[in-house]
Amino acid sequence: MNTLFDKIWDKHVVQQVEDGPTQLYIDRLYCHEVTSPQAFEGMRQRGLKCFRPQQIICMPDHNTPTHDQDKPIEDPVSRKQVDTLACNASDFGLTHYGMMSPDNGIIHVVGPEKGLSLPGMTIVCGDSHTSTHGAMGAVAFGIGTSEVEMVMASQCILQQKPKSMRITINGQLQKGVTAKDVALYLMAQLTTSGATGYFVEYSGDVVGSLSMEGRLTLCNLSIEMGARGGFIAPDEVTFDYVKGREYAPKGKAWDEAVEYWRTLKSDDDAVFDKELVFDAKDIEPRITYGTNPGMGIGITETIPTEGGTGFDKSLEYMGFKPGEKLLGKKIDYVFLGACTNGRIEDFRAFASIVKGRHKADDVVAWLVPGSWAVDRQIREEGLDKVLESAGFEIRQPGCSACLAMNDDKVPAGKYSVSTSNRNFEGRQGPGSRTILCSPLVAAAAAVKGFITDPRTLL
Repeated sequence: MNTLFDKIWDKHVVQQVEDGPTQLYIDRLYCHEVTSPQAFEGMRQRGLKCFRPQQIICMPDHNTPTHDQDKPIEDPVSRKQVDTLACNASDFGLTHYGMMSPDNGIIHVVGPEKGLSLPGMTIVCGDSHTSTHGAMGAVAFGIGTSEVEMVMASQCILQQKPKSMRITINGQLQKGVTAKDVALYLMAQLTTSGATGYFVEYSGDVVGSLSMEGRLTLCNLSIEMGARGGFIAPDEVTFDYVKGREYAPKGKAWDEAVEYWRTLKSDDDAVFDKELVFDAKDIEPRITYGTNPGMGIGITETIPTEGGTGFDKSLEYMGFKPGEKLLGKKIDYVFLGACTNGRIEDFRAFASIVKGRHKADDVVAWLVPGSWAVDRQIREEGLDKVLESAGFEIRQPGCSACLAMNDDKVPAGKYSVSTSNRNFEGRQGPGSRTILCSPLVAAAAAVKGFITDPRTLL
């Protein structure tokens, strides 16, 4: 009667505090430059070493510029954070993939592609979008700085066990509908707090048919529904993706691992705290109109005439009106990238729309691979030629315009059509206005200069 979440969680329990939290063993800790400095400082002050250094991976991503990475970072705050991570990793004997390393990128993109994130693991990072790694069939979630220090010191963490929710999506996705659209649809249905207190297992025909990249996108956005994390039971898609990757088990160990991974699924009679079922036929390409990811509509729909708290303020900030369509709205910036949509499949999708067309003259486009490995694959597949001939430039890997912590900031009042994960006020730069969407919708806007249904260009 166990859910998959129960199976992974229970296997990692070190001890249960009576009427208190669980002491949970952690298989993998990822550290980036923003949330780790205080944790390292705390370790120094207490004279502690990392308990299991081989299970900790460090990588700068938030502050890295997406151009001239071979030169010193111009912004002093960003430079200090990136340099501090390199020093801390060296001092504590941790694996560090620094800027210009062929292994660098966004940590939530690199973890799965190197086989560092594997089925059945518990994975944490001082970053809410750690839920991404749940696509591998792992229990992955973001933690605070004091908890990062706790894991460094003990490879364990104190956590209350979340409730379990299963979201089943049946049927077949229509043409032009991607995993990003599925996630934006779910957020609109549940709202940004609808999964608070839950760990979500995604299942059903649609989830089974998604590629690994699509699953990573879906799990990445679990946090935007308020969930503690989201994950998908490992299957043949997972095993095919993991096999042969650098940190994946090899030889006999691989066969044994797969045998165990096949047991990682919820029992037929498993009981969830909450179950929700949706139909793929109800999902079309989607866009957001407000200032949280749940304020979204199908691309052919109109903005609602009323909403909850903050609805009017949100529309005022965005410069939109209740009851209007967004199709045909002029845009200024397009961003393809982030830990949500910076993978090879996302660049293939974007290229499929812009091939044989040209970027609109007054649109600024930032195309940012999620890792150097993605960049290499773009070039191996010749996508760089397709994109460049359509007037697009591929930038260097990093979090880029997902958040205003590096040079890629959207100016105040400008509209950005973005494949990232958040559209809060000022998220992409003070006063910037963010419209979240899939790579297909972003590509259509980039070549037309206004919000366009990608199905008309496919």
